[in-house]
Amino acid sequence: MTNRPSVVPALSIVVPAFNAEDYLGRALSELDAVAGVEVIVVDDGSTDATGALADDWAARRPGSRRVIHQPNRGHGGAITTGLSDARGTFVKILDADDWLDIASLALLVRELVALEGADVDAVFTDFVHERVGKSARPARFDSVFPSDGVFEWADTERFGRRQVLMMHAIVYRTELVRASGLHLPEHTFYVDNLYVVTPLARVRRMRYLPIPLYRYHVGRPGQSVAPEVMVRRVEQQLRVNRLALAALPSPHAVARGEVPVQLYRALLHHVEGVCAVTSATLARAGTAGHLVERDRFWREVRAENPWLYTRMRRSLLGAVSNLPGQAGRRATSLAYDWARRVVGFS
Repeated sequence: MTNRPSVVPALSIVVPAFNAEDYLGRALSELDAVAGVEVIVVDDGSTDATGALADDWAARRPGSRRVIHQPNRGHGGAITTGLSDARGTFVKILDADDWLDIASLALLVRELVALEGADVDAVFTDFVHERVGKSARPARFDSVFPSDGVFEWADTERFGRRQVLMMHAIVYRTELVRASGLHLPEHTFYVDNLYVVTPLARVRRMRYLPIPLYRYHVGRPGQSVAPEVMVRRVEQQLRVNRLALAALPSPHAVARGEVPVQLYRALLHHVEGVCAVTSATLARAGTAGHLVERDRFWREVRAENPWLYTRMRRSLLGAVSNLPGQAGRRATSLAYDWARRVVGFS
């Protein structure tokens, strides 16, 4: 690991990396030309050349580029390590198989410097689904957030069905993430949903930049969001869903005015989407065990929060991901593909 920078950077970029030798070079090369950025690569017990590639890259850029090697702790464990070591005023997570648009990154950093002292909790940007074998699909939020300055939740509009505020769109103030009580389970995929929900619940002042910063590489074989992989790891999805539901603010806090209504809607919109995908994944797998797990999950939601259960089941995604019988399973298969497109997995 190289020495820490003496000047507090505007932005820390944490790159969790496990066996990413085929992709890491692209992710890191896009970060070289922008000043004011600290990059922390967390080599999460890789068994290929990931660690050596990261070391070589950091050695040629001392001070603001660091590599942490650790025994494998999974995606959540790697993010946690990077967050604990980050020194930047703001922090961004970049998965090793994705990349950032260099011009957008430069604009973001300039804006973060300009926001010093503005008490902004988060900066939102657009991102792009870079789909293997398909055309790229941008994810924009200009119909939700104003782009003319710092704003609060009362200034926002409702999210459209295909507008899901994923981790790729968020830059958090580092201290807010640490104060949020965020805990990412180790050896678990899909924890980016917790990274959205837990800190976002504390966000009150924001800035939106309509720039295509994050390039989300989706569609490669073996990816965590590939359909066959999601079926194998559905227990991890269920675990994350339960934790995300538990992280939601109480409706009573909303009623008391402690949590803005628009923020609560944004959180529900995200959680509803990921729960619908998990429910449809279980239904599409189709075994008796998978269907039992699906029904158990919804019983838990109903017992913990009857109001939320009713809302989620009445939503279009929730309804079509829980239809019974053979015809229901066919409809669920179509709903599964649709839900994956809605949340950006395809």
